[in-house]
Amino acid sequence: MNLQNPLRRRLLTLLGVGSLAFGTKRAEAHHTETHFAESSAHNLIYQCNKADDEYFSHILFSVGEMLRKYGDDIEIIVAAFGPGIQLLGKNPTRKFDMKHQKTVQSLAQYGVAFHACGNTMKSLKWAKDDLLSVAKVVPIGVDDIMQLQEKGFSYIAI
Repeated sequence: MNLQNPLRRRLLTLLGVGSLAFGTKRAEAHHTETHFAESSAHNLIYQCNKADDEYFSHILFSVGEMLRKYGDDIEIIVAAFGPGIQLLGKNPTRKFDMKHQKTVQSLAQYGVAFHACGNTMKSLKWAKDDLLSVAKVVPIGVDDIMQLQEKGFSYIAI
């Protein structure tokens, strides 16, 4: 990942994550599952369970702000279930501004993980191929959140 590429930097700025890691800390994905370094001092999981533009904007902006503040010392997971899974769908069935999916793709390059609830996918008759490539399917979204909290993740519901 070349963070020095001016075109990439401009694209990320347009997506709202442009100043990410261009300060004194440089974000580099060492741990490809969910975060930058081998371990992080801070761990957050965001609940994403609604499907509308304003809601998606709030979550993705907050994720970007936390990355800007903590650089590679934070692990962030966005847990999508219920209507919120639409954010991760290649062909969502609810209307919203598709710029949010571009932001998801960009944030994933900075180590943010996006988990999709398998139960919600079953109810929608979606398969893994129906999701953006950055999405990781978990069997039960709420169980995933609970287990991550038990591992020390802070739970954020916007």
